Amino acid sequence: MSTLLMQARKKKQAERTNPWLYCLEIGFFAGLIWGLLHWMLYSLSFTKIIPGYLAEPFFRRTFLVTYWGHAMGIMMYVGFSAVAALLYYLLLGRFKGPWPGLIYGGAWYGAVIIIGAPALKIIGAPNVIGWNTLATMLCIFLLWGLFIGYSIAFEYHNEAGREPITVH
Repeated sequence: MSTLLMQARKKKQAERTNPWLYCLEIGFFAGLIWGLLHWMLYSLSFTKIIPGYLAEPFFRRTFLVTYWGHAMGIMMYVGFSAVAALLYYLLLGRFKGPWPGLIYGGAWYGAVIIIGAPALKIIGAPNVIGWNTLATMLCIFLLWGLFIGYSIAFEYHNEAGREPITVH
């Protein structure tokens, strides 16, 4: 039995994770999870920003407030998150721990919610949309960044799974 375990361990060691596909997978699940969370928090009136705000430059707002528009918004979260996960791997992939992911999520919050979306007139200015919306979106972006950052850091800095089994 132990020889089978050792063979399986050696096979696993020989197989290295493809970083680009792994980042796309992490981005897919980050977009799905946090897109659904945004939709739920929007439905519960924690935020005024519609789930499809990322798609607003491409679709009319009357479509984005429908259920199909909400689904489109979640799909946009998935695409956005996949690109963001690849970018995270390129820029911050060598760092360990949760802090780089939190900083990354906070930077995206600032770029999208505070600067980008109001400048493109997708959402209102930060002083207009309200503290509840700002705090909710900050939490979503921080958790989203933490998920992406910590998942990538854990996969590429966890050497315990790659060490050979020693028999004492």
